[in-house]
Amino acid sequence: MGPAVLVARLVLADLRRHRAQAAMLLFAVTVATATLGLGLSLRGASDALYEQTRAATAGPDVVALSGDTGPAVTSALAALADAPEVVAHHGPYRIVYSTLTARGARSSPVVVHGVAETPGAVDRPLVTSGRWVRPGGAVLERGFATALGAGVGDRVTIAGRSYPVVGIAVTAATSIYPWAAQVGPYGGASDYSGLAWMTRPDARALASSHDLPVTTAVDLKLRDPAATEAFREAHRSAEVRINFHSWQFKALQDMVILRNSQPILVVGGWLLGLLAVAGVVALAAGRAAEQTRRAGLLKAVGAGPGLIATVLLTEYLALALAGDALGLVIARLAAPAVASPTASRIGEVAGPGGATIAATTVLAVAVALLSTLSPTLRATRAATVTALITTAHQPRHRPWLTALSALLPTPLLLGLRLTARRPGRAVPQVWSTATTVIALVALLTLRVQAERGYGLDGSAVLPNLRGEHDRRLMLAVTALLIVLAVVNTITLTWTTAMEARASMAIARTLGATPGQITSGLAIAQLLPASAGAVIGVPLGMGLHSFFAARNAVEPPLAWLLGVALATLLVTAVLTALPARLASRRSVAGALSAETA
Repeated sequence: MGPAVLVARLVLADLRRHRAQAAMLLFAVTVATATLGLGLSLRGASDALYEQTRAATAGPDVVALSGDTGPAVTSALAALADAPEVVAHHGPYRIVYSTLTARGARSSPVVVHGVAETPGAVDRPLVTSGRWVRPGGAVLERGFATALGAGVGDRVTIAGRSYPVVGIAVTAATSIYPWAAQVGPYGGASDYSGLAWMTRPDARALASSHDLPVTTAVDLKLRDPAATEAFREAHRSAEVRINFHSWQFKALQDMVILRNSQPILVVGGWLLGLLAVAGVVALAAGRAAEQTRRAGLLKAVGAGPGLIATVLLTEYLALALAGDALGLVIARLAAPAVASPTASRIGEVAGPGGATIAATTVLAVAVALLSTLSPTLRATRAATVTALITTAHQPRHRPWLTALSALLPTPLLLGLRLTARRPGRAVPQVWSTATTVIALVALLTLRVQAERGYGLDGSAVLPNLRGEHDRRLMLAVTALLIVLAVVNTITLTWTTAMEARASMAIARTLGATPGQITSGLAIAQLLPASAGAVIGVPLGMGLHSFFAARNAVEPPLAWLLGVALATLLVTAVLTALPARLASRRSVAGALSAETA
């Protein structure tokens, strides 16, 4: 039997014996790498969706817009269309600024493009439902229609006049909803707006009958699509104010709605990785004696330190890499929904790129190595006889600790001694609690921020999509962090109980009740959890302030204290069950297990 086959058989046998631990490691690494991979691939996914929408709709390379009116403006824009760098164009056409109401209640600013009933060579919006414009009807941009809840056959009111919705379409000639305006009335700053198309006569009649502001625009296809900046510099006009929007600018604008999404997912992925390390450290600690005896058996049959280390590490590395692969698949499947929350773009999203795969693999391998490298080295360095007869690691007795805790109530005495004698076990609980509180505080801080909706008066008549998207992602990441923290707390409590079963059995022989043992084990987790909660509150506020605007609002202090106290309360509840189960074990059974 070759070494590779031997290692594989030993690893598979160990996985079958410890299915719950394997499932926990696989889950922890999967959620961490999926979150990190999704965050790192958002930019590429957004760019891919824009490029596919641009190709499907013959999107222009440059859109030139002027808020001025008159023959000089029309002449200047027509001259741009005749420039030698331009190979095709659409327009000039008018953009009318108005208001739109759907279903009698939802109102929003809207820009209406007056277009031909037969699209030309440049800017051919793709109709995804219904048909293209016809006299008396309106076509809505898909992201705008989704926000309104409007569909083909509904009626919308624009500037007081009712129009049937004859179609839904997408385009790459404007930015995604809600930035369809590109420039505001008279060439000023733009506002949140949706996009609708009408026939040119209908758009002209709409503007003239209500004296609405109008911008004139032309869509241009360049001979060299990459030369948009040079084209803009070469065609600046001192007589007419012209704004140039390149396709690169629109692709960049698509990422504005994801400005906070990427940090939320990337930071969340690393926080989940830290929690995964904490959980696997607890698992490795619980199996330390077993792994040492296993190393002794392998040494007894002639295995060298290299083979033993390979066997012990391969199990964790294999599970970590499997979790990495599964996480990347989940990131690939979730990327389209996360990268395009407005439904303004179409197309398929490619899988995570090489840099993303490398980053998630580093995270997965780091989780496995940081968690298991130290126990593995200890097992391989132990002498064969020592390894075969080793039991659970016994803590060093400290006289000062005995004197300090002697006057305390029994549960607090037991909990303090368990914590102080095994400080290495307390560290994972500290950062597990701190990480959870960081996420909860950041989520709470995000929720108290004031947001301007997309309604006419700035209210949330149409919700702020970026804010909603950020909150949903933050809620999802926080939920994953809480799930891992719950598993870690239960695992740490059970591991502590198993390692301390001899000392707890002695305490029971001296008169401690099962209830006091249960309370002591719970306190052993609450003490480091309290430190984690204290650390997590300021770190959570600092994490949010790092990405928040300057005028960000801080949540009330009472809310922050409530988060910390609620976390400790949940920790106490979670530790009660495994602590109670451990405390019910017979004293004779616990002592005989340690002396066997």
